[in-house]
Amino acid sequence: MNNIIVGLDLGTSFVRAVIGEVIGEGKVEIVGTAQKPSAGLRNGVIVNRESAMECIKSCIEEAEVNAGNEVYSCVTAIGGLQIDSMNSTGLVAIASHGKGAREINKNDVERVLDAANAVNIPYDRKMLHVIPQNYIIDGTASCKNPLGNLAVRLEAEVHIITASKTAVANMTQCIEHSGYGLDGVMLKTLAAMHAVMGEDERELGSIIIDLGGGTTDVIVINKDAPICTVSVPVGGNLVTNDIAIVKGISPATAEKIKIEHGCCWADAMGGDGEVIIPGAGGRPPEVCSRSEICLGIIEPRMREIFSMVRDEIINKANTTLSGNIILTGGGALMSGAVQLAEDVFGTSAVRLGIPGDLGGIQEKYRRPDFATAVGLVLGYLGDAVNSDDVSRKKEKKRKEGRSSDGESAFSKFLKKFF
Repeated sequence: MNNIIVGLDLGTSFVRAVIGEVIGEGKVEIVGTAQKPSAGLRNGVIVNRESAMECIKSCIEEAEVNAGNEVYSCVTAIGGLQIDSMNSTGLVAIASHGKGAREINKNDVERVLDAANAVNIPYDRKMLHVIPQNYIIDGTASCKNPLGNLAVRLEAEVHIITASKTAVANMTQCIEHSGYGLDGVMLKTLAAMHAVMGEDERELGSIIIDLGGGTTDVIVINKDAPICTVSVPVGGNLVTNDIAIVKGISPATAEKIKIEHGCCWADAMGGDGEVIIPGAGGRPPEVCSRSEICLGIIEPRMREIFSMVRDEIINKANTTLSGNIILTGGGALMSGAVQLAEDVFGTSAVRLGIPGDLGGIQEKYRRPDFATAVGLVLGYLGDAVNSDDVSRKKEKKRKEGRSSDGESAFSKFLKKFF
């Protein structure tokens, strides 16, 4: 069905699929969701294609059963160390030499964006997004939409996001060999933004911190446009490894303890208690306090992750933000994550990123760990206001042929949105 949009989030710990059905002008209803433990993926990179293919197919098929619809293609996200970004500017003349100012048209906007993204990038990288931040008319007046304004020259400030060609190609081929087409690839934190960040937050300046299993990805939005993207190569799996090493247990057992008893803020513990540590190699079980696990192991590592993120943001985003810090990803589900972030960043403006109510029988998607998958659906719908537009968009994609390196399907939307 061409009015169906599938968001596929390939995470280090879990693969998540969300199926949305376009039900009206600019509206979508979530009709199916699924979540499977990741296989063949490490830090968002496909390391075992066969395992990853089976995992992708199993996850989408479960979502299909929940939705009662068969799907043929999906939109996916990329993040982690495969992503890099930069800010760039471009300048073009609007009026001919010796002539007065004239109105800026669409062709002028396209020319200035082309000038802004005419930068040298390494041969092993591809441009994923070129997102306008601001337009400057005749060196003084700045605006978000320059169309129709009189000008002699036009300048554009853009944020360019690049991705590893190899990582995108592996992701593309893995999804296609699983039996599904790929409608587009999007930066995962940009996808999450569509699901959890409001217009006022984008204007005031806000941060999304995606706490994944292998990496922690960040995007800084200010004046309705991204100004900085950051990826820190640590995530929730590092917390699991700490528990495993300190207590001498397997990572699987440590992960179970983290999920069942994990907390990273004393006041969020709700009282101390006993945690039974299973013995390994014939050793008897060990009993320790919950505070020993949470405040002695988990809290220091989570504090370190937030501190690394804070330092990266300070180095790369030299601006004042008045919005919120929004936590998404599986790590945001840990008790005390919001309070710890408030302490590290020195602000009370921290909240969980929970996608809005988009209908459907199940509401499993209304959690921080589903923000990316839901955002992919909403992002793909961005420049298609109804089901006919989605159908035409997919048909055009099929006629053009799927690019070997996963050409993004979001360029029009991003230009319109920002």
